[in-house]
Amino acid sequence: MTPCRRLMILAAMACATPALAEPWATPGDTRLRSDMALVANAGLIDNLTTQWPIPWDGVLGRLQDEAAYADQPDYVRQAAHRLVLQAQQATGTGELQLGATLDGTNRSATVRGFDALGRGRGSGQLTGDWNTDHTYVHVEAGALVDDLEAPGSVNRNKPRIAPDGSYIAQRIGGTLLYAGYVPHWWGPGWASALTLSTNARPFPQVGLTRMSSSPFASRWLRWIGPWRFEIGAGLLDDRRVAYHSGWDGLRFTFNPAKGLEIGFARTQILCGRGHPCDLFKAVIDPRNNDAHPSISSSQAEFDVRWTSHIGDHPFELYTQIMNEDSSPIRHSFSSHLVGATIWLPVGRNTARFTGEYTSSISTLDIFSFNTVGYGISYTDGKYPIDGTRYRGRALGYSLDSDSRLATLQASMVDNANRNWTLTYHRAWVSTPFTPPTNNPLTPTPVTIDIGEARVAMPVAWGDLTLVGRVQDDQLRPKRGFAPGFEVSTTVRFR
Repeated sequence: MTPCRRLMILAAMACATPALAEPWATPGDTRLRSDMALVANAGLIDNLTTQWPIPWDGVLGRLQDEAAYADQPDYVRQAAHRLVLQAQQATGTGELQLGATLDGTNRSATVRGFDALGRGRGSGQLTGDWNTDHTYVHVEAGALVDDLEAPGSVNRNKPRIAPDGSYIAQRIGGTLLYAGYVPHWWGPGWASALTLSTNARPFPQVGLTRMSSSPFASRWLRWIGPWRFEIGAGLLDDRRVAYHSGWDGLRFTFNPAKGLEIGFARTQILCGRGHPCDLFKAVIDPRNNDAHPSISSSQAEFDVRWTSHIGDHPFELYTQIMNEDSSPIRHSFSSHLVGATIWLPVGRNTARFTGEYTSSISTLDIFSFNTVGYGISYTDGKYPIDGTRYRGRALGYSLDSDSRLATLQASMVDNANRNWTLTYHRAWVSTPFTPPTNNPLTPTPVTIDIGEARVAMPVAWGDLTLVGRVQDDQLRPKRGFAPGFEVSTTVRFR
């Protein structure tokens, strides 16, 4: 079946895209994320913007009263108005909403950042939402042609059923219990997230997240400030050597001082065919040394994001460090991410400028940069083939182990609510010292310069995103200049 015929089949399946009735904001929309950051920087909502999805409760409750931000600059008021409108649309109850998504490209993106679109060559999903005051049902049913499987995989470029994004959630007091295929983005980066991102397809999981971010009432814990917490467990049901491995993860994010956001997370792969499945030893036992080695593949990370102003210009500085195996102080290998963003007012809106650098060449302990371990970040000795991956793709960083990525990005929202974005990436993928199986993206190292231009705009039927990409080389075994074009549309029927 030719690629064109595959896309025609997918197009026939999907005449539209997902409705927005959800209890939270999911990763993928950089305009939405930029608005959240601007409003948080102005002190109108709690400064917790690195743990996605983000429940709408803490946003809508603080922004409905326009008098609270009447004296803010135009660009802050515009961002707040957009957030309120989107939150109100998303949290409407008692009405079935129907839509669809459709995405197609001749060449999928090498780098999958926060704004990543469809996976593979094409996808189409019919979408349905139904909410009550306490129950949320979000269904996405369709298919995709997925070339994000590892090169050489028998499943690469094959059409398959895709329930990605579907879930059912139940509000229980101040928490939300969910089950389904929920996408996540944990970390302050715009181009990369080291531990958990949308690089891999979402897998079946259950979880519990806090709906609000209000501080503890106890005077002993009040110093923590606003906080959020999420815990989840899932099944990695892909074609793995360690068949039916499990996954668990937790993240705690808090805002102890003005402008300061701190996050901690721990994830691990455990059990699976051929592996011991002692949940106490894998999940609770903190020891991991030569005398008491861990039986799971674990990753711990922490990140710090600081926001302030230079004159009238909001900015943020951030870092994320992921420690494969154990603590960051001893017996571990660390990957690093650093970045900065500044917003410059343009009329009633803003232009965002971001610079970011990520390296998954692991250093021994947290800051021992002269001592590195190759092929470690997403491959563990206990799971040497599968690693911390799903369907051949790392659960975090899109360039996998032993890779570096430098990114410059400029983005602006205009008066017609169109989001214009220009991005430049330089990607150093793998190294000569990386074992051939420890970075499944390419059998030999390659350096690629990538340029991307995109516009995301509201249209009569929903939303439309157009993307053009060029790169001067490709992941091996392919070579040479490679242009690409991607179209993604969202349609709402009712």
